[in-house]
Amino acid sequence: MVGAVAVLLAGVGASADAATDTGPSDPVVSGATVNSGRDVIVGITHDVVFPVTVTGSDDSGLSFADVDLKGPHGGFYTTDAFCETATACTTVFTANAHPAAGSDDPVDLANANAGTWSVDALVDANDGDSVFAPGVGSFGLKRAARLTVNAAPEPVAKGAPITVTGKLVRANWDTYRYAGYAGQAVKLQFRPKGSSTYTTVATVNTSNTGTLRTTVKAVKDGYWRWNFTGTTTTGPVKATGDYVDVNL
Repeated sequence: MVGAVAVLLAGVGASADAATDTGPSDPVVSGATVNSGRDVIVGITHDVVFPVTVTGSDDSGLSFADVDLKGPHGGFYTTDAFCETATACTTVFTANAHPAAGSDDPVDLANANAGTWSVDALVDANDGDSVFAPGVGSFGLKRAARLTVNAAPEPVAKGAPITVTGKLVRANWDTYRYAGYAGQAVKLQFRPKGSSTYTTVATVNTSNTGTLRTTVKAVKDGYWRWNFTGTTTTGPVKATGDYVDVNL
């Protein structure tokens, strides 16, 4: 019998008020946060460990979550966790370009897996109810990049040319090596001595082997660096500034 009907007698007349009890509600999944909102960037040798927190609610509280991560070209990770609070369930994933022997996450990442991944969650409540929530979150799983810089000559006369070179490479998950990243726009930035702020002075595209080269005029002492802001498949990277002493 669903609900109950209570009849109240008052004097000569009688009135009836009906109240319906719908019973426990199904759990609700409100979202998922991956790696505290940051991209997951993976190189070629080291494990990258990152948390995934699924949030939601239920009258009885959340108890358990199965979490699946799905990426381009069949990329897939899965794991589960008991919920640490009535509204949050956090689990940890480990990503690596190499497959981990005996791992619960047996993904051998390939270059084609880089890009935007989605989060699916199957969440159980303490009262036994459950809900499946596909696509409750997303994140970028990206290939790590490296960037070098060299500014020469050092020292240099004021007004003379400075040649700034460098190379942009990124992790190749297919070969487990770093290789040049061609055709990418990279910013050349300068920070004067005594300042903490870099300013972009030029943008240069990498060659077919990932190399960079441009010439600027020496004006004052300071640091030169390359800054790559990243793509949908590759993480950002900044070179360590190379100091040039300018003789007046």
